[in-house]
Amino acid sequence: MPVDSSPAAVTLTGELSAADVTAIGAGARIELDPGALRRVAANRATLEQILSTGTAVYGISTGFGALVSNTVAPELQRHLQVNLLRSHAAGTGAPLPPEVVRGAMAVRLNGLLLGHSGVRPLVIERVVQLLNGGCVPHVPRTGSLGASGDLAPSAHAFLPLLGEGRAYTADGELVDGARALAQIGLEPLALESKEGLALINGTHFMSAIGALLSVRVASLLDAVDLVTAATIDALRGNLAAFEARVHRLRPLAGQARAAAHIRAALSGSSRTAGPGSARLQDAYSLRCAAPVHGAAREGHRFFDELVGADLNAVTDNPLVFEDPDEVISAGNFHGQSLALAFDTLRLTLADLGSISERRTFRLLSPSLNGRLPAFLTRDAGASSGYMVIQYTAAALVAELRALAQPVSIDSISTSDNQEDHVSMGMTAAMMALEAAERLEKVVAIELLCACQALDCDPGAPGGPVGRLHAAVRSRVAMLGEDRPPADDLDGVLPVITGGVAAAIMREAVE
Repeated sequence: MPVDSSPAAVTLTGELSAADVTAIGAGARIELDPGALRRVAANRATLEQILSTGTAVYGISTGFGALVSNTVAPELQRHLQVNLLRSHAAGTGAPLPPEVVRGAMAVRLNGLLLGHSGVRPLVIERVVQLLNGGCVPHVPRTGSLGASGDLAPSAHAFLPLLGEGRAYTADGELVDGARALAQIGLEPLALESKEGLALINGTHFMSAIGALLSVRVASLLDAVDLVTAATIDALRGNLAAFEARVHRLRPLAGQARAAAHIRAALSGSSRTAGPGSARLQDAYSLRCAAPVHGAAREGHRFFDELVGADLNAVTDNPLVFEDPDEVISAGNFHGQSLALAFDTLRLTLADLGSISERRTFRLLSPSLNGRLPAFLTRDAGASSGYMVIQYTAAALVAELRALAQPVSIDSISTSDNQEDHVSMGMTAAMMALEAAERLEKVVAIELLCACQALDCDPGAPGGPVGRLHAAVRSRVAMLGEDRPPADDLDGVLPVITGGVAAAIMREAVE
């Protein structure tokens, strides 16, 4: 993840950014806007007025899903909300990371604050107290189909409010929900009508993962541009392909930005060939870096747009409206837009991994790397140098390609065909998290080899490339005698995941 510059607190108002979600995921305290709470209270009063007329309302006076035709007596309607959380906590697998759980709960609160979900302000305040007390619910990673909302993970996330389920304390101990509440001085919450449904029905887990990935991939895109520049510098590539006038002829903002980054990173290099060089063209993995990286930036922009919409949406069901007072059952919980966004992002990440691995191959290959030694070792034959770290990059790219398989077109009907089209958006989101992790490693491998190549063929690199090289060498020494490259990869990876490379790139263009 990028270097943490999170604010100490984030105030939820109904308008939430990906950076806000990332900050909350990293541990920032949550505060609530008083005006938004007043809006919530007014909406609850509207719902109670509607219910007082005896109007049938889905999920309040009826069962859920295919049980919509089953009437629930008034004396059982509160218990219905408790049963909902209990019965829907059906997840399985390893727990979701705490930043995902905290982020998802914050996104849910933000949607509730928009005042169309019919909950009491007390419910929102209790969730904030739980999170600010350092508790993170234990949420299994598998169980959401991304339609009807993220039901299973959400049920696990909010059961601790009732003194049930399980949660991690501020000390990291996994305890039952009642003990988690007791440790921070809270009583179990008694749900009123609609409140259980409002807590679990929505796209908040998918949206939170999207927000976290939006920030993470933005940093990675900048890092990729800088690492590519280091490779071009190491291979003494031709800089002409990145001239601004070239990219003005193809009006894609992402492509122009990638080209500008690479130009800035190579500024001051004595190694790169300019106009008039005998080396007229480089291979595509170098010469076409700006168009390929630019396409990735356009994919990320599309992803951002769709994720941002759901961060600030009301995605539960039914919805409570005023003037006129009415409860409407609809489908804002359907995560198809997010599923498509995650599918697009994974395609983007796979292609970036593919071109990065090709550059790594070129740095190492004695038939392609010009004046550099075979596999970047001075003792080729007796030593293998970084030969096999490229195998790892290739294996990671194979996994990236498998993870790029679209799931937004793969629906499996549920609830006796009442829910006969689902998005699989949560599956797409989890796959995207895995893809980002793999791409970070592929890029770190390219960085490791580019720095070794710069050391094998001395010459002044571009200023930002030089700073990147220094950051790597402060963590990993130049390769002399053979040693396990896995350790070198572990050493250099934080330059990518910790936002060091991205920060150097951003400073170079400011």
